[in-house]
Amino acid sequence: MTIQVGLIGFGLSGSVFHAPLISAVEGLNLKTIVTSSAAAKVKKDYPNVEIVLDVDTLLLQKEIDVVVITSPNTTHYEYAKRAIKAGKHVVVEKPFTVTSAEADELIILAQKKEVILTVFQNRRWDNDFLTVRELLAANVLGTLATYEAHYDRFRPIVQDRWREKDLPGSGMLYDLGSHLIDQALTLFGLPQAVWADLRVEREGAEATDYFHILLSYDRFKVILHSGSLVRDAGLKFMLHGDKGSFIKSGLDCQEDQLKQGILPGDLGWGEDHQENYGRLTTEIGGIIIRGTVETLPGQYEEFYKKLVQSIELGIGAPVLAEDARNTIRVIEHAMTSHQEQRTVKFS
Repeated sequence: MTIQVGLIGFGLSGSVFHAPLISAVEGLNLKTIVTSSAAAKVKKDYPNVEIVLDVDTLLLQKEIDVVVITSPNTTHYEYAKRAIKAGKHVVVEKPFTVTSAEADELIILAQKKEVILTVFQNRRWDNDFLTVRELLAANVLGTLATYEAHYDRFRPIVQDRWREKDLPGSGMLYDLGSHLIDQALTLFGLPQAVWADLRVEREGAEATDYFHILLSYDRFKVILHSGSLVRDAGLKFMLHGDKGSFIKSGLDCQEDQLKQGILPGDLGWGEDHQENYGRLTTEIGGIIIRGTVETLPGQYEEFYKKLVQSIELGIGAPVLAEDARNTIRVIEHAMTSHQEQRTVKFS
């Protein structure tokens, strides 16, 4: 059985991430794309794909099994709700929704309609995060004291696009914050409390373009940070435990590879540059050991491979909607913390 996929939106997310990955995964067929502005590009890249101009036309296609939503954040809730009511499995680009209440409503609706609802938290399959996850699972660092993750950029010029407008769900906290928060919750579960400093640091910016978040756990702290005026990004991950430390710089390469037309299975797919390998410092028998850790290959395609398994075998979704809802809850707690200048206990 080939699973027929309809894609809503062909902007950066739809054209760079979803369409190439869907086309690369066995068992999926990209059948229809909803777009009003990128028809020429769609036909150039995917000549056999049908183009429709509105979501309703897509949802009326009975042969569509899965709807992938990559439109602006403010549409996620509405389009997901309509797709679920139409009996389609649904993939929503992160962030899941603007509010956790919207997420809860969609989760309940998907359960009633007996369809899969999942969220594209692709950076669970970043090469650096997979490496960090493996080190923690192997207890290489011992009892963790601090986990720090950055996603910094140098983008001093504010762009005229919806992501940077003063709109619900826009700004860095919902964009890159969704990635960093999801990674932390995947590793450690829900925090006990949230503290956040949010800023608009670029001239002319309307939405949050800087955040510094502290998640409190029983015996350790998680620091999540992102800025838009960081010319030298420096460290990506910094973990310290009672057995050792792991420090890593550089960004996962898969986004750039997809932009270059490199796909899963191609030579070098997901592989890190050697100069970005992380540094591990530990102690064995009183001897201090320092060395590099070869980064595991990234695997963005695993999301869609797991989606195929979910549909065909009835196993769990690649990203649980409840997990993505919890990411929105942390974002909401971070906004409350910043507005009220206090640490917010996680309810």
